[in-house]
Amino acid sequence: MSSTFNFPGLHVLLTLETSDIQKLTNHSLFSRFTDEILKKYSLEKVGETIHEFENKSFTSAVCLKESHICVHTWPEYNQLTLDVYLCNYLKENSGKVKKIAAEYKDYFEAEVIKEFEILR
Repeated sequence: MSSTFNFPGLHVLLTLETSDIQKLTNHSLFSRFTDEILKKYSLEKVGETIHEFENKSFTSAVCLKESHICVHTWPEYNQLTLDVYLCNYLKENSGKVKKIAAEYKDYFEAEVIKEFEILR
């Protein structure tokens, strides 16, 4: 089945390393920062879920009208994984995705271990 209905977007997947354990264990800080990002880039949150583990690591999925932002932290390894995806339904968002990913890298004061960009 073939279709010409195609609104791809950019999906950035990062594995980051940081020595800032507080940011890997404080999901409230992450949520506040994410809310600032959403406001700055005029993105609309439609849902959010956070799970905190026994060691204070957390998983967060922020569902957006435009797609999602997800994070998984591993303070025992000083690492996190992050993915940012915005579809291009109404406008081209690839530049915005790259800027958001860079802002999270700065927020965590992190070094990139792995980075993938997937045009969907």
